Amino acid sequence: MEKHRIKPWLRRYEDMTEVHFESDVVVCGYGGAGASAALEARRGGAEVLVLERAGGGGGATALSSCEMYLGGSGGTALQQALGIEDSTDNMIAYLQECFGASADTAKIRAYAEGAAGHFDWVESLGVPYKREAIYERVVEPFGDESLLFTGNERAYPFDRIAQPVPRGHVPSREGNQGGRIFMEKLMRRVEEEGVRVIADARVVALVQDEVGRVRGVIARVDGHDCFARAARGVILTVGGFVMNRSMVEQHCAHVLPYAEPYGSPWDMGDGIQMGLAAGAGITNMSEVFLSLAIYPPARLTFGLLVNNKGQRFVNEDAYLARLAHYAVQQEAQEVYLLVQNEDFEPSHYMDPLPIAGTGDTIEEVEKEAGLPEGTLQQTVAYYNQFAADGEDPIFHKAALWTKPINKPPYALVSYAPGDVKYPLGEAPGYLMFTLGGLQTLPSGEVLTPQGDAIPGLYAAGRTTAGLPRTSKGYASGMSVGDATFFGRVAGRQAAGNH
Repeated sequence: MEKHRIKPWLRRYEDMTEVHFESDVVVCGYGGAGASAALEARRGGAEVLVLERAGGGGGATALSSCEMYLGGSGGTALQQALGIEDSTDNMIAYLQECFGASADTAKIRAYAEGAAGHFDWVESLGVPYKREAIYERVVEPFGDESLLFTGNERAYPFDRIAQPVPRGHVPSREGNQGGRIFMEKLMRRVEEEGVRVIADARVVALVQDEVGRVRGVIARVDGHDCFARAARGVILTVGGFVMNRSMVEQHCAHVLPYAEPYGSPWDMGDGIQMGLAAGAGITNMSEVFLSLAIYPPARLTFGLLVNNKGQRFVNEDAYLARLAHYAVQQEAQEVYLLVQNEDFEPSHYMDPLPIAGTGDTIEEVEKEAGLPEGTLQQTVAYYNQFAADGEDPIFHKAALWTKPINKPPYALVSYAPGDVKYPLGEAPGYLMFTLGGLQTLPSGEVLTPQGDAIPGLYAAGRTTAGLPRTSKGYASGMSVGDATFFGRVAGRQAAGNH
């Protein structure tokens, strides 16, 4: 085990001369995944210690609207109250289509089979859900409704694979406060159950014995390195690596020209680094979530997304992550939305966007924008040929959003990453967070590259490659749903590891 001496994220158990903290289960991180893991481990009969780098809990989950992508089993209690049926097989079919070859089939099945029960668990914490749905094309409700469509369920090709069902479950609230509400309720339960939480405690290394079992962690507390021994297991839930510039450059440098990191300041990849040092495998590291929010307002969906050749490249009624996935594949990431006057309204989420061209004819717009002569005109002419009948034979935009572009004036709005600015961002670019991480079983057990479980080591949330694998099939709610669901599973698994 001499090699352990030179690994900055790993220490040898036999070198530990003093135990500063001791518990059955040590949870690293106190966001949605960590708090869920801690509560379930405690309820499983384990003594639990939580170590949190920040001054308090919440993590990236507290910054979110706390949408969770849930369904299956005939429907959640919320879906059923609204007369919506949702089978497990239907949910599995949809998720498989979302992630294709990159999908973790075992995780998809475990999640789909348990998602309805997970909603019951969340609601049992006291998180409020109103028995009302919104069926408009939005990312999250602007009112206090709790159920909505959050992905590509009603868009091609997904609508051909699975019956469209709304699965976005959002705490009932006015304003974007769902994550804060959820974390306050969850953390209160964690602390009521007797879990010890230490804030301002950065975990800097795993402690592993000579046979490869993880026996605890080293945490920096009050300027001192302290050994926290774990009798049953360590759970890593310290977020992704989107804020670690060097890791992003190493694994997904292709996104740097057009992406703006979005997440907690502590999404530095520490859990992934520690797992690697202990012999873990990683996967999906080049994949990220990206957001191109051409909606709301919903009526912008009537427009046509085109590249710098005046050509369409995606069905405009797809979810914002899927739009971004295809947008960044276009030459120089130059993408535009062609709209007619009756359908134009500034974005609800982004700062004002530049207009590349305007005119009373498509030719005028084309010339002003500097697109190749005749290209945009041809695109619009072909589209209009079928749009009057609600048809889109190439990209299959739903009939609801398909109508002719024939009512001037027209505008070509630039959605190139350099022109996109979200009020919450610090620089232009599509919002992004990472989707890669440690390889894990649905149980939360961390695996080696050979597929063997590392004894005593578990992980959940964005520290892992979880349920969502690509922007191409991402839906809002998949990250928080994944983190909290598999955090709970990891907590139960670790607690039962005697």
